[in-house]
Amino acid sequence: MLTITQALHDQIVAHARKDHPDEACGVVAGPAGSDRPERFVPMLNAAMSPTFYEFDSGDLLKLYRELDDRDEEPVVIYHSHTATEAYPSRTDISYANEPGAHYVLVSTADTDGLGEFQFRSFRIQDGEITEEEVEVVAAY
Repeated sequence: MLTITQALHDQIVAHARKDHPDEACGVVAGPAGSDRPERFVPMLNAAMSPTFYEFDSGDLLKLYRELDDRDEEPVVIYHSHTATEAYPSRTDISYANEPGAHYVLVSTADTDGLGEFQFRSFRIQDGEITEEEVEVVAAY
C-alpha cells in the first residue's frame, strides 16, 4: 500500500494538470529504506509529448546525486496519462527500473466517468504489474 500525504497527492495532481496536454513526470523522494514519500521533485518531460514521458538525462543524474547526498531514494515515481486510463503501458513497464518504488499514474482524461482524473499506484517488478491501495493522509 502507498501511504501519501494529501499535500503530496495534491502536488502530483496539480503538476499533471499544469503540464496537460503533455505528460507530466517526477519523483517523490524519501529517507532510504523508509518507504515514506516526503520530498516532491517535479521533473521536466524532455519528450514534451502527450503520449510519452522521458526524464532529461542531465536532470536525472543531478537528482540521483542529490538523493545520494541526502540519503534518500525515489519512493514514488509518477507520471500522467493525458488520454488514457491511469494504468502502466508497455513502455512504462520497460522503463520501470526501481523495484522498490511506487509507480503512480495520474490520468487527466475522464475515462471512467468518476471524475476528471484518476490517481493510482502500482508496483512493477520484473515486468509484473500489481496495483496497490492508496491511502491519503493529512500527515504522517
